[in-house]
Amino acid sequence: MTRLRHSLGLAVALLGAAAGAQAEQTLNIYSARHYQTDEALYANFTKQTGIKINRLDGKEEELVERIKNEGASSPADILITVDAARLEIADKAGLFQPLSSKLIEARIPPSLRTPTWAAFSTRARVIAYNKAAVNSDWVQTYEDLANPRLKGQICVRSGSHPYNLSLGAAVIAHNGEAKAEDWAKGVVANFARAPKGGDTDQLKAVAAGECGVAISNSYYLARLMRSTKPEDQDVMKKLSVVWPNQKTWGTHVNVSGAGIVKTAPNKEAAVKFLEYLASDEAQAYFANGNNEWPVVKTAKIANPALETLGDFKADTLPIGQLAATTVQAQKVYDRAGWR
Repeated sequence: MTRLRHSLGLAVALLGAAAGAQAEQTLNIYSARHYQTDEALYANFTKQTGIKINRLDGKEEELVERIKNEGASSPADILITVDAARLEIADKAGLFQPLSSKLIEARIPPSLRTPTWAAFSTRARVIAYNKAAVNSDWVQTYEDLANPRLKGQICVRSGSHPYNLSLGAAVIAHNGEAKAEDWAKGVVANFARAPKGGDTDQLKAVAAGECGVAISNSYYLARLMRSTKPEDQDVMKKLSVVWPNQKTWGTHVNVSGAGIVKTAPNKEAAVKFLEYLASDEAQAYFANGNNEWPVVKTAKIANPALETLGDFKADTLPIGQLAATTVQAQKVYDRAGWR
């Protein structure tokens, strides 16, 4: 039986809100973002608009299946999730309707939106290495990770995880499938251990000397940088971070995004909410609260970790093209033995 976490009311409240009286405007959000700092986003939207939010939290796969099973009677207005691959899965399942908003088109770059969903924050896939064990010149690009001199040095999470699938899709887009497969085989040959755990686990393993190099989303590093725990501070003292491929196609970035469900009963409120996520205020919450980069250039950042990490050249590959190539990336990883 699917287990979902509920916020701002139980799931039954979503059904009641959708079928209830028109006395107050409501918005029903199914969210796979599980960050406590997002609570301010919802609260401020309600304060500004008077629109009450009912939210159902769960895993991406569970939420997608729930909307499919609910069919035309689904109370869901918006699906929010992380990673382009997951948004593409929902889109291919026919869950989203066309997203039409002049404001979103004006504020969010074309490379970070598709006709049916838009990104509202980005995170970079970076390389972290143990300063005492690895030469920085060895890990300046993603391609470097396949070099035999790193044999037994790489820690990374599963190849089936969307973060790595999106990276694989970017490598395919820039270098072609044949070279991407050779690259994946080289990375696998350099594993220090079988893939396990999340990005933070990889970073801690590098700091502990279990391996020399890890691939991680940037916000995991930022969390450790901002942590007051001595053990987290000790981890960061042993690590250095590389923005990969600065002299070629740029560092791979992924997204957190949302789309309006095709059967949304509160479409007008849904559009208002997505437009709110593109506001400078909401963009600042993504950056300062959860260590992600805003997608809107005018948003101001007041995050010491992001400031320390500094500016970088990001890959400008359209996010829709990236999402569409993740199935191909999975096949490449499977052939390479990246489980």
